[in-house]
Amino acid sequence: PPLSPQEHEKPPTITNGELRINGKGKKLRKPRTIYSSLQLQALNQRFQQTQYLALPERAELAAQLGLTQTQVKIWFQNKRSKYKKIMKQG
Repeated sequence: PPLSPQEHEKPPTITNGELRINGKGKKLRKPRTIYSSLQLQALNQRFQQTQYLALPERAELAAQLGLTQTQVKIWFQNKRSKYKKIMKQG
């Protein structure tokens, strides 16, 4: 019997961190991370101490907060960018 459409469809593939279906078409972005108030409190506190984290510090902070290192890295990048923008405005 011929295969039904579901059976020969490829599973979603991840390319460069982007989820794709059948290797083409619309990029499916990961949903944006919602940080708990506890996580935000810790991240903001750490940002006040230092705007830049060394790799081991980032790993440790991520582990403590139950986040990935990438999430911590991007949060710090975004925070620095927002901070600079506010500073520019005075």
